[in-house]
Amino acid sequence: MYQASNVYFICAFAALGGGLFGFDISSMSGVLGTQAYKQYFDNPKSYRQGAITASMPAGSLVGSIISSFIADKYSRKVALQISCILWIIGSTIQTAAQNVGMLCTGRVIAGFCVGIASAIVPVYQSEIAPKEIRGRVVSFQQWAITWGILIQYFIQYGAAEGTGGGPNDPNQPTAAFRIPWGVQMIPAFILFVGLFFFPYSPRWLASQDRWEESLQVLAKLHGKGDINHPKVLAQYREIEDALRFDREEAVSSITALIEPRMLKRVVLGMSIQMWSQLCGMNIMMYYIVYIMEGAQIASPLMTASIQYVINVVLTLPAILFLDKWGRRPSLIIGSFFMMTWLFISGALQQYYGQPNTDETKTENNKDISWIVNNNRPVSSAIVSCSYLFVATFATTWGPTSWTYPAEIFPGKIRAKAVSMSTATNWFWNMVLAFGVPPLLWNINYKMYYVFGAFNAAAFIHMFFTAYETKGYTLEEMDDVFDSGIPAWKTRTKTSRLEDLEKEIEQGNLKVVAPGVRPVEEVS
Repeated sequence: MYQASNVYFICAFAALGGGLFGFDISSMSGVLGTQAYKQYFDNPKSYRQGAITASMPAGSLVGSIISSFIADKYSRKVALQISCILWIIGSTIQTAAQNVGMLCTGRVIAGFCVGIASAIVPVYQSEIAPKEIRGRVVSFQQWAITWGILIQYFIQYGAAEGTGGGPNDPNQPTAAFRIPWGVQMIPAFILFVGLFFFPYSPRWLASQDRWEESLQVLAKLHGKGDINHPKVLAQYREIEDALRFDREEAVSSITALIEPRMLKRVVLGMSIQMWSQLCGMNIMMYYIVYIMEGAQIASPLMTASIQYVINVVLTLPAILFLDKWGRRPSLIIGSFFMMTWLFISGALQQYYGQPNTDETKTENNKDISWIVNNNRPVSSAIVSCSYLFVATFATTWGPTSWTYPAEIFPGKIRAKAVSMSTATNWFWNMVLAFGVPPLLWNINYKMYYVFGAFNAAAFIHMFFTAYETKGYTLEEMDDVFDSGIPAWKTRTKTSRLEDLEKEIEQGNLKVVAPGVRPVEEVS
């Protein structure tokens, strides 16, 4: 059977799993402003809408926790296929939803999929890719999320505008939300079928003592099928040495997670995923329609769509340059500018906004409690800050928050540690999805100050703890984090993989057929 061997193609296709997360985000945000959704589900808002939105990340939290057990036992590839089946089941239930309970059930099941996929896709990509382009290809996960948001949003927008008399029609048919929720099954089906033609992770194969298969996959990925290529043999030797070291330690993967030298990495990975939520980005995605309604500028649905386009376009520079400018600058600079845009937006709403009273309420803005009324320059500035915030996240934290946790852990605990990091993401996603509607209703502009403060805290935290990881193999991360050099100091980079490759080329190191000890040194 055909097996793909181009690293870019494999990692880009696997990123469809991230695209499902994006589909969910805009499948909800796109329906919030339609009368079909409001009428059918009894005009949910505040805590009720928060519960509907939070049901998906609640499922994702569970999915991310169990993901490592599936991925370690059955492989990264099979774990992704299982997630696709869960997504199709969940989407089917959402599409057929007759009430809020049924809708939440479908979203929870779909959430299981997103939790598994969001944890395992970056692991699979990082274990497939060479160190030179690892940041780039793992960033495909975030780009796929942005494409999923954009594509589903315009499907939703088209369904909202094209059914009945449009989104403001009180008799709009339920097709306005059922069509988009049904269409989102298609990418999951494509991913499920396509994965049959993709390789297993060579590092997972090695962990199962399937050494010959691991070498063959490495050769196809990095040596054009030549198992004697120096780069292939060097990577094989690194994987073999790292796995043997893990086994000689005879420590379970669960115990290894809480060893002091690993615990600081686990905490760092979890913190990065936490800050990626507390920065406020997903709230901008879920509830952007409310923000645009409050700004009282143009069509909320159309104005919000511009934000989704920005999210897609400005993720591309990160994909192209993350392996050049590094992870650490992205995290530090991104936090600073996101803090800036949120504080400005909050201040504008504080000083130029007003409560949404009976005199200012209309059919289109009755769901919000604070508006900027008849002040187009200020409204334009608020929308601009929202766009700049999204642009900053897209070029910095968006791709880096998925790349960094997937690359900093050794193979023995990688899947479990990444699942814990991703579970942290989904825990805060769930909390914020439930909590932000009442925050928007009750504290209004102060919410921007809260998230701005979170970004300030992230800026300080990343400055002192985030090591630069670009250019290192997965097996070299111990050298980075255990060097004793503070994160903010530049360290001289050396590559054990490159040294091994030179030794093999010079004939000082020889690799024989796979076995218990496949590599032997030649004196």
